Amino acid sequence: MKLIMTHEVTGLGAPGDIVEVRDGYGRNYLLPRGLAVKWTRGGQKQVDQIRRARQARDIRDLDEAKEVAERLGGMKVQLSQRAGKGGRLFGSVTASKVAEAVKASGGPAVDKRRVEIRNAIKSVGEHKVEVRLHPEVSATISLEVTGA
Repeated sequence: MKLIMTHEVTGLGAPGDIVEVRDGYGRNYLLPRGLAVKWTRGGQKQVDQIRRARQARDIRDLDEAKEVAERLGGMKVQLSQRAGKGGRLFGSVTASKVAEAVKASGGPAVDKRRVEIRNAIKSVGEHKVEVRLHPEVSATISLEVTGA
């Protein structure tokens, strides 16, 4: 299935990219969530518009993303979660909770969709979380999860 990406999806593409995916992935995940639209010849005009807008935005955002990455790189973010005996959390830390904790720690506002938690955080302690600020810029946050 040939699709035009409308939002960035890690490992797949950025807005304006034309990608080829399996039918089920496109039909059941990308299309219903509005992350992509079906490719058509008329859609090629949309691709050109999206790419022009993205290029103008990326040039502006690259400098800002580097500044935000510097601020985030030196931050220690603390997050309090309910935990049981032995430091095991009830549930896990989500991207939205990380974004809220960054803002509460005095950091810049981070979009929860940009927060990447590679391995589920299910225990108390120090963890590393990556934030994709720009396709070329990402920052690593030191997250300290404490039991409450």
